[in-house]
Amino acid sequence: MSALPLDALTPWLRDSLDIHGELTATLLADGRSNLTYRVTDAAGRSWAIRRPPLGHVMPSAHDLTREFTVLSGLTGNYPVPRPWVLCTDESILGVPFLVMDFIEGTVIADRERADQLSATQADHICRLLVDFLAGLHAVDAHACGLGSFGKPEGYLARQVRRWGEQWQLSKTRELESMNVMARWLEASLAALPPQLPWSIVHGDFRLDNIILSHDTSGVRAVVDWEMSTLGDPVADLAVTLVYWTEAGDALRSEVAVAQGLTAGSGFWTREQIVQRYAEVSGRGMEQLGFCLVLACYKLAVIMESLTYRARMGMQLGRTVEQGEDTHHAVVALARLGERLVDQPTVETLRS
Repeated sequence: MSALPLDALTPWLRDSLDIHGELTATLLADGRSNLTYRVTDAAGRSWAIRRPPLGHVMPSAHDLTREFTVLSGLTGNYPVPRPWVLCTDESILGVPFLVMDFIEGTVIADRERADQLSATQADHICRLLVDFLAGLHAVDAHACGLGSFGKPEGYLARQVRRWGEQWQLSKTRELESMNVMARWLEASLAALPPQLPWSIVHGDFRLDNIILSHDTSGVRAVVDWEMSTLGDPVADLAVTLVYWTEAGDALRSEVAVAQGLTAGSGFWTREQIVQRYAEVSGRGMEQLGFCLVLACYKLAVIMESLTYRARMGMQLGRTVEQGEDTHHAVVALARLGERLVDQPTVETLRS
């Protein structure tokens, strides 16, 4: 069911929000993460409603309570949509859902839109992306009420275990490259520094999760916080780097997410991103190689879950047609991760 049941939803929303007249709803997201709808009243005011995807959902991967908590804490401290209410009464939509402000702006989500940018605009957007990632990692979690939002100690070990378990739940085939990464990650945990710095982490920080101002000069909001927690900021950076694309990428170009999005004139290289992040944050990067392998593993598991849902008819939006793309993306990410096992450097992401 792609449409929101407005007959059931509208009375509930009227009790929580200042709504005028009838509501209309439009599905916005493609179903890769929580489904997002724009709901607009007769006066023209809009809200965003988020709900879990259809069907098979990885445990804890689409946690709306987590998203509501982090948005509440970050409101006023970092650019996020203001959350209004979390509904856990499943009699309304059949699932929990979250209501937040709808943020108008520009999202660079495909190559066509990216190619409309000048080189100067692309350069500025790269700087914004890195600076706002570092800015998130500089937010005082205790000061904004998020000091108990997660358990930063042992974060990387838990991530290895979590995504390993979710691979077993979601896999549609055996891939030896996934086993190679899993074994390497487990074996490499002991070599990590015992006390790594921690911060609020987004978990899925990429260009199309940033809403820019219409002229692309500033950031209006960062969205899609369902994987946020307290953890290793370098792991957050690693996810951004694996999502990033450059001209000349080999295996990365086979991953059907943001293909070629940041490969045009003016966009930074991954090395420039790392350099700027280190400069702004002042953080060391000794665990970056480990985190790059972990990011490939994590994203492969997510893509495999999308493959499963697409084949079972549980996807909405464009991802209905992208099941085979995500099926192949898992293989490419797994092979890329296996190469990183042999040479865990940023440069290997081009291989």
